[in-house]
Amino acid sequence: MARRPVRVCFVCLGNICRSPTAEGVMRQLVEAQDLTDHVVVDSAGTAAYHVGERADRRSRQAAKTRGVALESRARRFVDDDFEAFDFVLAMDAENLANLRALPGAADFAGQLSLLRDFDSAAPSGSDVPDPYYGGDAGFEHVLDLCEAACRGLIEHLRDEGRLA
Repeated sequence: MARRPVRVCFVCLGNICRSPTAEGVMRQLVEAQDLTDHVVVDSAGTAAYHVGERADRRSRQAAKTRGVALESRARRFVDDDFEAFDFVLAMDAENLANLRALPGAADFAGQLSLLRDFDSAAPSGSDVPDPYYGGDAGFEHVLDLCEAACRGLIEHLRDEGRLA
């Protein structure tokens, strides 16, 4: 009997920098490890500022230099997403609080937490900082943090027996 894929949604504020980066990094790792039948990846924002837009040009450029494609379009996280995903992973404490304030969070059977909780080298409660108002180095840093945390997430899923 085929196992249902693990569904992961990465969430930041506008869904144009951090969460699409995490989505792209996770998708690349999943494809490289031949896990595309086992893990479904998406991203969203807690605000609707950029709905329909591509990821920030700087995010796309930094990701492209590492062979990571950021192809999604920004969307807002909606209450029904709690029913669609097993893991809802926020980029920072503020967005985690925004997610926890949604009505569907109370009954969410999956894991609602920070992405960096899966990075064993990160202190508990660590954020992925928003690079939007900074320079190019911030976008590179976000990629580094997302890569470490997404690798940790895959390891966590293996340890839980959720991946073949």
